[in-house]
Amino acid sequence: MQAPTLLPTSQVTAKKLVVGPCSAESWEQLLQTAYQIAANYPHAIFRAGVWKPRTVPGLFEGAGTDALPWLADVKKQTGLLVATEVATAKHVEKVLEYGIDVVWVGARTTVNPFFVQEIAQALKGVKIPVLVKNPLHPDLKLWLGAIERIKKSGIDDITAVHRGFYTYEKTAYRNTPRWELLLELKLLQPDLQVICDISHIAGNTVLLAQVAQQGLDLNVDGLMVETHFNPQQAKSDAQQQITPEQLHLLLSTLKYRQPHFKDVTLKNALQQLRLQIDGIDAEILKLLSQRMELVTDIAALKDAAQVSIFQIERWRSILDQALVQADTLGLHADFVKNLFIQIHDESIRIQSAILNKNC
Repeated sequence: MQAPTLLPTSQVTAKKLVVGPCSAESWEQLLQTAYQIAANYPHAIFRAGVWKPRTVPGLFEGAGTDALPWLADVKKQTGLLVATEVATAKHVEKVLEYGIDVVWVGARTTVNPFFVQEIAQALKGVKIPVLVKNPLHPDLKLWLGAIERIKKSGIDDITAVHRGFYTYEKTAYRNTPRWELLLELKLLQPDLQVICDISHIAGNTVLLAQVAQQGLDLNVDGLMVETHFNPQQAKSDAQQQITPEQLHLLLSTLKYRQPHFKDVTLKNALQQLRLQIDGIDAEILKLLSQRMELVTDIAALKDAAQVSIFQIERWRSILDQALVQADTLGLHADFVKNLFIQIHDESIRIQSAILNKNC
């Protein structure tokens, strides 16, 4: 029998859709939610966590193996493919026993190469789609490593799931998107399918549409959305789940754009603008090179006078001036701040190499 694939939604965009409650709470909950989803999205993959890793003990940790027959029944009655998370080799054995169509490796598991390797070993010889979520912290190598381990087990249907990253900084998100890491992943693995778990990035229902649109604008291959027929009564992550009706409203209001230009005139206009950008980029690099040459001269003066590299007053002055000018030029403050932090870090590196050349 041919292995199931991650089927597209019924929308012409052919984006993958993985939806369902955070956790499997009861047979009735799964069926009621699944029937409502299937009414609009018969080709969606129905997701539900059976084993739920929780930070604090005493919280609902899933119904465990008892929930696997519920998922099997959802598949039988609605025709939806069904998916759940696996964190151990034993989990893999159980989901295969009950005919689960798709599995995913969660963020808490991706961080541990030993666990991922055990799961990969348990999947050897099996043809089943595997989703691999990014690790909790922004570590691209760990994410790529987990994907590679699964791939080496013989699984050829692998999809990465971008679910955001935990950071100490307080933001509006539950997990900061760090979209640049998603783009770097796509750059390193251009053939890898990537979907966006908007629920775990947002952490609430207010930001779901914004996160979903950002993901689609970056040309992700689909969305994962936690959906519950009665979110207020959910036993886990109630604050970020939506009803199937709200899901339909969300997906119908998103803008699904083409990945490439079709109009020749517009494509030519784009090319002309890109040529101008290429020229500006070349000038930026020349100016950065000149700036670093001046940094080298400054380092020589500091070395001769035995003055420390970091000068807080000077750094504060540079940053303040840059932010004032950014405001005048209509540039985003965070963008300019981050840019100058990178420039300053490189200046520190250059000066350190000069001042400590004999160390």
